[in-house]
Amino acid sequence: TLTKGVAPDTAASFASLFYIGITVGRGVCGFLTLKLSDDQMIRLGFAVLGVGIAALLLPGAQVFALAGLVLVGLGCAPSTPAHFGVQNSQAVIGIQMSSAYVGNLAMPPLFGVLANNITPALFPFYLLVFLVLMALMHRQLVRKTAHI
Repeated sequence: TLTKGVAPDTAASFASLFYIGITVGRGVCGFLTLKLSDDQMIRLGFAVLGVGIAALLLPGAQVFALAGLVLVGLGCAPSTPAHFGVQNSQAVIGIQMSSAYVGNLAMPPLFGVLANNITPALFPFYLLVFLVLMALMHRQLVRKTAHI
């Protein structure tokens, strides 16, 4: 709304589509797991997130920014890979869920501080930082659990 000139009611509608993107993505992921490994699913999610962030960065038409939000939601769909073993899956999912709740609690206000003190135009870069961090952490996880 502040950087792309999207009407507030339109922006609110597409913000909710972010969550619909996650839900639809989870359903699609259920079918994709028949053909792709867990690591391929996670990497696909990273790629979709990257495309969504790129769409947010594109100048011009508001449709790119709105589509970017939906794609970011779709990219968040893949779930926990099987690197931890069946015996640890419940504990790992618990940690994943609690981390998601902490992220939902902390990340919006943190970005709000950045947006108020610098500019809301940082949003795609903010997302990009976390995408890179997730990709690096996933790579490290794959390396550490490859021998298990």
